[in-house]
Amino acid sequence: MERNDLTQGSVGKNLIRFALPYLLACFMQTFYGMADLFVVGLYNGSETTTAVSIGSQVMHMLTVIIVGLVMGATVRIGRYVGAKDERGAGKTVGCAIVLFSAFAAVLTVILLLGVNIITNVMLTPQEAVSETRLYLLICFAGIPFITAYNVVSGIFRGAGDSRRPMYFVAVACVVNIALDFVLIGGYGLGAAGAALGTVLGQAVSVVFSLVMMRGRDFGFQVTRQDIRVDRETAAQICKVGLPIACQDGLIQVAFIVITVIANSRGLVVSAAVGIVEKIISFLFLVPSAFLSAISAITAQNMGANKPERARASLGLGLLITVCWGAFCALYNQFLPQTLVGLFTRDALVLAAGCAYLRAYAFDTLFAAVHFCFSGYFCGDQKAGISFVHNIIAIVMIRIPGAYLAGVYFPDSLYPMGWAAPLGSLLSALICIAFYFYYRRRALREEIMI
Repeated sequence: MERNDLTQGSVGKNLIRFALPYLLACFMQTFYGMADLFVVGLYNGSETTTAVSIGSQVMHMLTVIIVGLVMGATVRIGRYVGAKDERGAGKTVGCAIVLFSAFAAVLTVILLLGVNIITNVMLTPQEAVSETRLYLLICFAGIPFITAYNVVSGIFRGAGDSRRPMYFVAVACVVNIALDFVLIGGYGLGAAGAALGTVLGQAVSVVFSLVMMRGRDFGFQVTRQDIRVDRETAAQICKVGLPIACQDGLIQVAFIVITVIANSRGLVVSAAVGIVEKIISFLFLVPSAFLSAISAITAQNMGANKPERARASLGLGLLITVCWGAFCALYNQFLPQTLVGLFTRDALVLAAGCAYLRAYAFDTLFAAVHFCFSGYFCGDQKAGISFVHNIIAIVMIRIPGAYLAGVYFPDSLYPMGWAAPLGSLLSALICIAFYFYYRRRALREEIMI
């Protein structure tokens, strides 16, 4: 395998070279999630669209938690690679394989047993309950595939390679979209067809990724003795991964609470919110890609004792993602119907979705800032900061803001759409404050030395 040393060469080129494949991978992953809604919308009614949007939001929450946990292994591998510590990297990979295999098995059993509770907690509209439950049952059975894919991708990214994980997603995307048209359009399986397409696509992707791993040179070796849970290594993975997983999980909980609020307002509002959440997840691809790129570059360069390169990647990432966020916010003030209209032909759902998106789109601007800082903090093993700012934003603004907007403005989704952007603005301010605090402290220490 072509090894990528992120501690050498142009910081800008490294950032773009790492971010672009990750961006394309995220795009394809989001695209086939949106394809589910698109194909379902072509062949089914609002109840099936609602079932898929609710079910996919639950699955998205679970996926980001898994990705957050795996980030702990990715960052540790990156630091060992930057420090040229081959044994440390090998032990981390071996420990991650065992740790996440056990985690996937336990999580799958818990979710399958709790599917009815989850469906009820989501306040799923009665018309969509049976299809939502079936969608979740099938997707929950595929949790081992989701976990395996993310662990393998995390290993590659920790070694500085974001290109091959892009190939893994491409395989899943092609299989999933093809199966959507066959199972939903051809066999009329509705939400169950969407779920089967997703799970089977992930299964094929996992097999492909394992084949790609064989015989590849990561710059370190993983021996049979490494395939075990080493307490110290597991603790290092969890130290970084758990705060990220909790942070991302809580953000998704906030989104789900908003969905529950929307579901309580009827099928039209529920469908509109579900569609807009899919659109926003697409618009967030750019800051998400740079979060991952900044994290990987920071991890390797902190391991190599080159903090100035990590800071340079943060600055460039902020410039690019803030410009993207400003564009998204402006575009959706004037043409939100061009995006919402891709997923519904219902005039009421379209109108509600456009109102929600006009406000929600500002989140792409403010979230760009805290995404980049979160990537930097995670790479520097300060993932707890990301956890703190998200908790504060969720408790103080996101959830109460969405609830109060639903109470005082029941006829429009526009006010509720502002809850997320204002929460992200608070997160961004907290991140900036932490960054300058640690920067000043580091400068003081340099002067004392």
